[in-house]
Amino acid sequence: MSDVDRVVERLVAALGERVLVDAPFGAHTTYRVGGRAAAMVVIDDHESLSRLASTLAGTGVPAMTIGRGSNLLVADRGFAGIVVHMAGDFAGIAVVDETTVIAGAAAKLPVVARTTVGYGLTGFEWAVGVPGSIGGAVRMNAGGHGAEMVDSVLDADVVDLRVGERTIVPAADLDLRYRDSNLTPDHLVVGCRLGLVPGDERKGQAAMAEIVQWRRANQPGGQNAGSVFTNPDDASAGQLIETAGGKGLRFGTAEVSTKHANFIQADEGGVAADVLQVMIDVRMLVQYAHGVTLHPETHLVGFLDDELPWRS
Repeated sequence: MSDVDRVVERLVAALGERVLVDAPFGAHTTYRVGGRAAAMVVIDDHESLSRLASTLAGTGVPAMTIGRGSNLLVADRGFAGIVVHMAGDFAGIAVVDETTVIAGAAAKLPVVARTTVGYGLTGFEWAVGVPGSIGGAVRMNAGGHGAEMVDSVLDADVVDLRVGERTIVPAADLDLRYRDSNLTPDHLVVGCRLGLVPGDERKGQAAMAEIVQWRRANQPGGQNAGSVFTNPDDASAGQLIETAGGKGLRFGTAEVSTKHANFIQADEGGVAADVLQVMIDVRMLVQYAHGVTLHPETHLVGFLDDELPWRS
């Protein structure tokens, strides 16, 4: 029996029906392609969180979290580790004073945006169009429309699954930067505190309506994971791809969106290997046309280093 199998057995003993063995992982992402995980664990209260942390501590078995799966591409071979899905109590949102909001890791960004605007707060309207959750947004410093998480995060409640320790990490120690932070896959974000500013609810509602309308007009729906590549300095990845002729580029079951060139669409019943190949082709196309090297914003799970040219 492998180490992973032993840990899965211990998780089942500790958490029972909250553990799904040999779980569909890729199907839980917005690409809806990719393989399975050794196990998926649903953590919906603080007791189950404590049991998870104590069971995984010191095992060395890889673990990672999945929120809404809106920034992940899972390899077709899957992930030989534990996937943690936060739910239940961790979807809560609490406005604790005139400027401070506590949001759980499972809280959906659009819900947090609408809730804070409803309380007359401003500074989080940008998140109304982002199909993610607070946990993932903290981890990757999500953003849009000229704002990002670093503008409002005060601190984050984080569990280090390697050692089972839970700490409140100040924003400065998170090192939030463009679509990145110093949080590793072993760090489980439980929630965060946001510092916002009193504002006008009507203006906030109008700003959110404008953002939603813009996203519907400019970004595709369907099976995708949002922006594929980060923007280089003083440039737009989407514009670079489009002017290089990348719109509509297809390989197998995946295609660069004809609506927004920094989105890749996966066909129903598609495979992750095709999405990855389109990413590689687009990167080479932009290098050839513009001399610019694009770097993925999408988090790739279960791929080998020699399959990813940006890691070689």
